[in-house]
Amino acid sequence: MKTERGALMLSAAMALLLGVVGVTAALGSGSRAILLDGLFNLTYFLVAVITVRVGALAAGPDNERFPYGYAYFESLVNAGKGLLILGISGVALVDAVMTLLTGGREIAAGLAIVYASFATLACSATAWMMHRTRRHVRSPLVRADFENWLVNSLISAAVLGAFCLVPLFRWLGWTSLVPYVDAVLVLGVVLLCLSVPIRMASRAVMELLNRTPPASLAVPVRHAIEEALSNLPVQALYVRMVRPGRMLYVTVHVVLPQDYAVHTLAELDDAYRQVYAAVRRVHAVTVADVVFTADETLAAPMRLS
Repeated sequence: MKTERGALMLSAAMALLLGVVGVTAALGSGSRAILLDGLFNLTYFLVAVITVRVGALAAGPDNERFPYGYAYFESLVNAGKGLLILGISGVALVDAVMTLLTGGREIAAGLAIVYASFATLACSATAWMMHRTRRHVRSPLVRADFENWLVNSLISAAVLGAFCLVPLFRWLGWTSLVPYVDAVLVLGVVLLCLSVPIRMASRAVMELLNRTPPASLAVPVRHAIEEALSNLPVQALYVRMVRPGRMLYVTVHVVLPQDYAVHTLAELDDAYRQVYAAVRRVHAVTVADVVFTADETLAAPMRLS
């Protein structure tokens, strides 16, 4: 897959397939761990359908209804995705604890092993294809999907290993442990992977709150701007930036001396083009505004009252 839309469509299709197969296998095996996996994938499919549409919008231009484009929709989708997974994880965690306290649950290990093997192969293949797409497409939506499928493949492999313990325990005569395998597995999966939806949701929420991007991006951008303006007698420089989704918005206020002579507006236009080009070399998907002023009070942060 070499396009964002193709990768997102593949991700949605695989999530639907695994969700339907997972819920069906859970009904046949009696495993809540498989049911949890199926619900995860069905939830992911529902969000993925929206994600495909948002990906198309984010790549388009702004308009009168959305004068700053659709970049914030990407952050909104990723925040919703993380919060939905957190909600399902919380319900599964409570159910697993209650099951452990009430004596466990018997499952059909054979069907569970077959499903876990299928899920491990399917998730690993999808994660690999998402990884290949990231080489051609810089998209936070594809990145989030890659992280999801990578975690999914690790979970499925762990689930497969745990289900294989059921026939082993029975062969060893440790039958008293068998009813607890499924609940312990759910508990372990939720606790092991809880950091992924938390990180996904928190990162997206911070983007929605217009927090400055991480220093790994903000510092190079500022250095690029300073270098682009090095030919001007800059007295003060104020750089503000936010990054919702894939889009970087940069506002630069350049304070020049009161007696700085501007012969033509073309000179300032040329300075703007240099700043814009410098920022785009750091982050390709960028919208930049450059304001020149001799009054620093117009550039510095202002109090609302």
